[in-house]
Amino acid sequence: MLRWRVAAALSMAMTAQAAPPVEAIRWVAQDVPPHFSFVQGRAPRSIAELGHGEVDGFMRVLLARMPAQRHEFVEASTARYEAESRSGQTLCSTLHVRTPERLQWLYFSHLYPPLVSREIHVIVRRELLPQLAQGRPQDGRLVLAELLKRPELRLLLARDRAFGAQIDSLLTQQVVPRLAVGAQLSTQLLDMLRAGRMDYTLEYPAVVKDYLARAGDPGALVALPVAEGLSTLLATVSCSRTPEGRRHIEAIDAAVRELAREPNRETWVREWRGDRAEPQDLKRLNTYMDERARGGPRIE
Repeated sequence: MLRWRVAAALSMAMTAQAAPPVEAIRWVAQDVPPHFSFVQGRAPRSIAELGHGEVDGFMRVLLARMPAQRHEFVEASTARYEAESRSGQTLCSTLHVRTPERLQWLYFSHLYPPLVSREIHVIVRRELLPQLAQGRPQDGRLVLAELLKRPELRLLLARDRAFGAQIDSLLTQQVVPRLAVGAQLSTQLLDMLRAGRMDYTLEYPAVVKDYLARAGDPGALVALPVAEGLSTLLATVSCSRTPEGRRHIEAIDAAVRELAREPNRETWVREWRGDRAEPQDLKRLNTYMDERARGGPRIE
């Protein structure tokens, strides 16, 4: 009996030694509802605590299909994400747009095509609508390039935030004040806009709608579409440009391709989007996922 117990103990020890360690992926969490929402004011502590918005909802679907990794969530501003990445620490994020500058410290892959909710708008206090309506094109869209030339209107944006190629290119040609904000960046800026600290900012309309509902002031701010608004072409995922980050981005990219190959795609799309999916979104999503299912890794 003793010999059997010793043999069993040795066998268990060898099995444990042979099993590869479970690698943890640390994800950036920022409170930007309804895209990514904190539970009771804190970052999620597990996949089960992720919300059902566009970004955290997709993560809920995707991460559940990555059992080889452990997933942790870290409340972190963009500045902290960059600082930790540049110092050799590893974080990953589904909240950051790809820019040439960020390629210096991040690996990127992509997740899904643009949704209707990913169109950047100008956000303004309702009483300023007459001023912004001046010279508004017949299609109802403001031209941000023209708006930026009006010095009497004050724009304020979050420092380190990117809005996509078209808008970012315009912003580099202007002196635009930027505010250092934390992981609850949208709430801070929209609070300041309501208080009259600036005249307009840039944000997704769904974020503003959710913010106003929580603030109990649904009519205070108005979202106006701009000609350059749909500049985020693909939802991206990024990881620090470290050896560990490379392993993470490869695992995430592989999981996306596995998700695309699932025969019952409609099941996870419903789990993700529920009844909020627009027909044009579904058409673009299926086209994108068909291509992802056939293709190889998309990492840069």
